[in-house]
Amino acid sequence: MAANKALPPSGFRGRVVAEGDSAVSNANIANIITVVRILLTPLFIYLVLLDGGDDGLWRWVAAGLFILAIATDGVDGALARRRNLVTNSGIILDPIADKVLIGGALVALALVAELPWWVVAVIVVREVGITVFRFAHLRHRVIPASRGGKLKTILQSVTVSSWLVPSWVFLGEWVLVMNQVLMGVVILVTVWTGVEYLLKGARAPLSAHE
Repeated sequence: MAANKALPPSGFRGRVVAEGDSAVSNANIANIITVVRILLTPLFIYLVLLDGGDDGLWRWVAAGLFILAIATDGVDGALARRRNLVTNSGIILDPIADKVLIGGALVALALVAELPWWVVAVIVVREVGITVFRFAHLRHRVIPASRGGKLKTILQSVTVSSWLVPSWVFLGEWVLVMNQVLMGVVILVTVWTGVEYLLKGARAPLSAHE
């Protein structure tokens, strides 16, 4: 759903599903999927808390819901590009939806005492900070996520999914060790891409590098 320059303002009139070159509604199918992804976050957090760290049925349901929700990231983006439904609101909402989902999962894991709060703080502060930075530049242009930002999101998605799915119940404790290593990589990549983004933004405020 990314674009390299700001698009013409969109309202709620225009195409919702159909392909074409005419005006696009902000309430198009791609943006609707993105919003649904955000709205699913409280539900899977509730399910993680309902399980309470027991690795039971609700934990599996929560993990499945998270994986389903995060997988729609590719669906809304593909729909927007293929049907020419790209909007500024979609460019803004898409990375926010990922941040809400992943941030929510991290908070849920911390609440059931499976993840240290400092890890949640490092990742969430980075994500919120970069989001605020992007919003500060909206008057000039919409800044889409770059390759580094997309790689970071993929790593976060895979790692959080692995933490949520209690596969260690069947596969053994080596999965827990692997999860610790994956989270360490996520922290490094998350911080590195955030610093890189801010440095490049300071040198060229209108460049697009997340």
